[in-house]
Amino acid sequence: MSHTSDDPPRLLVIMGSGETAPTMAKVHRQLLGRSGPPPVPAVMLDTPYGFQENADEITARALEYFRENVGMPMTLAPFRTADGDPVERATALARLHDAHYVFAGPGSPSYALRQWQGSGIDDILVGKLERGGVVTFASAAALTLGAWTVPVYEIYKVGEAPTWLRGLDILGRMGLPVAVIPHYDNAEGGSHDTRFCYLGERRLVLLEAALPDTHFVLGVDSHTALLVDFVAGTASIMGLGNVTVRVRGRSEVFAPGTTVALAEISAAAARLRHGDGALGRTEAVPAADASGPAASSVPVGRSPLLDEVQGLSVAFDVATGAGDVQAAVRAVLAMENSLIAWSRDTAGTDEIDRARATLQALIVRLGELVPAGAAAAGGVPDDLIALLVELRAAARVAKEYALGDRIRDALIDAGVELRDSPAGTTWGPSSAG
Repeated sequence: MSHTSDDPPRLLVIMGSGETAPTMAKVHRQLLGRSGPPPVPAVMLDTPYGFQENADEITARALEYFRENVGMPMTLAPFRTADGDPVERATALARLHDAHYVFAGPGSPSYALRQWQGSGIDDILVGKLERGGVVTFASAAALTLGAWTVPVYEIYKVGEAPTWLRGLDILGRMGLPVAVIPHYDNAEGGSHDTRFCYLGERRLVLLEAALPDTHFVLGVDSHTALLVDFVAGTASIMGLGNVTVRVRGRSEVFAPGTTVALAEISAAAARLRHGDGALGRTEAVPAADASGPAASSVPVGRSPLLDEVQGLSVAFDVATGAGDVQAAVRAVLAMENSLIAWSRDTAGTDEIDRARATLQALIVRLGELVPAGAAAAGGVPDDLIALLVELRAAARVAKEYALGDRIRDALIDAGVELRDSPAGTTWGPSSAG
């Protein structure tokens, strides 16, 4: 069917993870640009995490991310529970109906499905994909889009037998009979297999055997978005990872930057179902025994934040090895800025804590350079003192008092005395000197 540039967008975007991380900000901005003239009516649906005690904090961080990182002021569609205030429920449905951009993300897919049952939310979403609108579902919310949903918490955390839940089947109503699995390349388990949204190969094989022959698995890697354009009839892969079509243990992989006809997704499933090849992109996924695959077969997943931290750590090492204190300072500042950008991410992993630990270690090492640098240069440069004072203040706010004390002691050793007051911190030559 022909279409023109005046047709309203009909986009479904499936994000594997990183939906509120810097990696996906560019994707959100592109979608914002396609959603109509500003201000775009945009809403966030809070159901998937509505049961969590920190739900208010997740909402605040996500709204801040869209406002600051994306430039998209977003309104909350409050639907934490189906048994909530009827006025709040009606407000959420009205906001969803009027929005040009709908977003939902982290939490529990099984909880979300229970709350949405009979609410009409699925009809509202399908209406946007049929008549105009952008729907972005990520992580837990993405799991609900297919005919079948993985109850990931119940299987991975509680130990229930692998089984499917009935999903919203948004994609099925649009012509794709699938089970969506985000976090497809997950490797957080380290020594044990957490691919396929924490299922691992063994449990995914069991679930695949229970799928109807007409359905297939649609996997979306971490920090990756599959953009389905129902006007153009195309599917585009954006971000860092792949999108995978999988049938009974055989997979066809679509690389980032790829755009194919939407019908090619179903055609790939048909080829795999009949055991046909696919232009060299088909890979046979080895079956696992009852104990799961060996640790050496588990791929190392990418963490954009930790990759960036590692690169800056190397830059810091090179700078200190060359005696270039200013370059070391720049590496520390860049790492601090990265942590600020990633602090709005709602993923709930330990990556930000690991990155912060690396930053703290570099700050300590930077402080240890100060006395030597002062002796060589006849004093500590004011800009380096100002940086260390700023970092010490941030450490004290975060209640990391030991780190703050180490920075202070390093400056004292270099002949710099800090004077704290309610108005802030000033410095000058040490009175002991």
